[in-house]
Amino acid sequence: MHVTVNGNSHELDNNINLYQLLEQLKVGKGRVAIELNGKIVPKSQFCQHQLSNGDTIEIVQAIGGG
Repeated sequence: MHVTVNGNSHELDNNINLYQLLEQLKVGKGRVAIELNGKIVPKSQFCQHQLSNGDTIEIVQAIGGG
C-alpha cells in the first residue's frame, strides 16, 4: 500500500498500524505526535489505527536539550 509520511512517499505492507509504522521508520516512541489524515491520534491509540492506502501521516517528535 502507498502512504505519504511527512511529505515523502512510502510503500508499506498491508495491515500495518501506526505503532508498527514508527518501528519501520525507526522513530523513537518517546515524545511523538501523529496526525493521520488531518486528525491527531492519541498515543494510546497508535496500535488500534490501521493504515489504509492513500493515507497521509505527519509525525512530529519532541527533542529536548539544554
